[in-house]
Amino acid sequence: GGSQGGALAMVCAALEPRLNRTAPMFPFLSDYRFVCGMEAIPEPYEELQEYFRSFDPRHEREDEIFNKLGYIDIQNLAPRIKAEVRMYTALLDDKCPPPTQFAAYNKIPEGRKQVFLYPEFGHEMLPGYQDAMLQYMLDM
Repeated sequence: GGSQGGALAMVCAALEPRLNRTAPMFPFLSDYRFVCGMEAIPEPYEELQEYFRSFDPRHEREDEIFNKLGYIDIQNLAPRIKAEVRMYTALLDDKCPPPTQFAAYNKIPEGRKQVFLYPEFGHEMLPGYQDAMLQYMLDM
């Protein structure tokens, strides 16, 4: 899956150890604290900024909020992944910034993971992804 689907692919792989393979494309929902510290918060994460503006304008509960978000942050689930992972990342992605994707990818256990980079692409369908992902799954 891509974006939120990429996050859910990683969550499923983390929670179901019998899964053999997963192929997330620019997974969303990772490294909330990093995103909130960005100069320009990406659109999908704007709700976090709005939450702080409305309910904690001085960030007095920031640690508590990020601790709670940690339960659904895919970087915290990534160490549990036993499946082989092929992650596809667009380096110009302005919705799911690459550093947030790598926060999760870097925590997947070594050995059975690969990342495929698309330097000139943003948050869009990546050429060849669907065919490569399908072939990857069929080769099991």
